[in-house]
Amino acid sequence: MKGCSIILFDDFETLDAFGPVEIIGNISLFSEEDIDISFYSLSGGVITSAQSVKVMTQHITDIKKGGALLIPGGYGVRRELDNEDMILFLRSIVEDVDHVLTVCTGSVLLAKTGHLDGRRATSNKMVFDWVTEQGHEVDWVPDARWVKDGKFYTSSGVTAGMDMTLDFVKDTFDMETAERIAEYMEYLWNKNKYLDPFYKVHKG
Repeated sequence: MKGCSIILFDDFETLDAFGPVEIIGNISLFSEEDIDISFYSLSGGVITSAQSVKVMTQHITDIKKGGALLIPGGYGVRRELDNEDMILFLRSIVEDVDHVLTVCTGSVLLAKTGHLDGRRATSNKMVFDWVTEQGHEVDWVPDARWVKDGKFYTSSGVTAGMDMTLDFVKDTFDMETAERIAEYMEYLWNKNKYLDPFYKVHKG
């Protein structure tokens, strides 16, 4: 796996990034692989989440090839959709990594690059109608908690990213490693990727 690069932007959703970070950061406790986790942004420096958490980031061009790439969601996604530099860089770097994980509306940024065209994906159900308008060529799955299509993992909102990341760990390592991480975190892992209870909540 090598490492995990997290792309941040102002007003990202904190748990979208740090839920998966907690999981990936614990892989070394239950395997022989030590995962390097690094944070990046378009210009580097301090990035502030929607919950006012400040994170020091490296410049986005320093992302290494290979490994996994994580894109969180959050209010800042709507601004970044119109940021041509961000979309162009994502379009390029996605080709150079082994796995891409998106949480919540992070899938919208990935969809804007065209890499999800013709693929199955999902996103936050609270804003699902808006999401689908941003990627007409994507096969959006409304009732999935998360979706895997090739090297792409996309999840529903916030905590769904943790369920997805544990599934990613299961696929990349094994079920035992994923389950031991969940137990260590005292986290109740929803293993059913095909059932998102919040779809019914937001769709009535």
